[in-house]
Amino acid sequence: MLLATTIEPFDWKRILISDEAPVLFLLEIAFRCLVTYLLILGALRVTGRRGVRQLSIFELSIILALGSAAGDAMFYDDVPLLHVAVVFVMVTGLYLVFNRLTEHYPRFSDWLEGAPVLLIEDGEIKHEILKKQNLTQKELFGELRQYQVEHLGQVRRAYIEATGNVSIYFFADDQVRPGLPIWPERFGETRRRPEEAGPQACACCGHVQELPRGGTARCEVCQQEAWVPACAEKRIQ
Repeated sequence: MLLATTIEPFDWKRILISDEAPVLFLLEIAFRCLVTYLLILGALRVTGRRGVRQLSIFELSIILALGSAAGDAMFYDDVPLLHVAVVFVMVTGLYLVFNRLTEHYPRFSDWLEGAPVLLIEDGEIKHEILKKQNLTQKELFGELRQYQVEHLGQVRRAYIEATGNVSIYFFADDQVRPGLPIWPERFGETRRRPEEAGPQACACCGHVQELPRGGTARCEVCQQEAWVPACAEKRIQ
């Protein structure tokens, strides 16, 4: 009953602008939009590409920025539509401006959205680069298994794209080399001292070295001491 006595339906003054806020408050809303939009872009940039997979950073920022404004205006009587309109105009304008900037300034585009980054080269993981992408080895191996990769010796190059997807280029079957197996069952055979002599793959970066049975060694690339028996299976049997 309280709502029925305090709210006048179709009160256009209340619908368009709040009685408690001056008209100049619309400028503050525009400023708030700018700051919030930049914060959203910054957060998405920091959290990494996996959080924006299959959506561009601009598309996701639009969803986050407009979602609350649109939802609140639908059922909160104290949210004036004119304020919401300013939010939509500002966010849409910022979207167009940032898109235009990325078209004309490639360096700005690479900084904001990210350029393709090489993660695997000639069957070996770029471990330091992998860590900078907020991507774990476990997540990378999960992506590779979706392409039916059995071991890193099958992979010539692998990139993480700006969308967060992983692109893979394979060795021809006659060029496949021994590599680090990525099946969970095989990767679980990690040992500091190999139980058999032969090619052993570093469990950290995938570099392959010949090791004697029971011998220990540091990886020549990443200086780790965990080894897995290398696999040399071809992709097409």
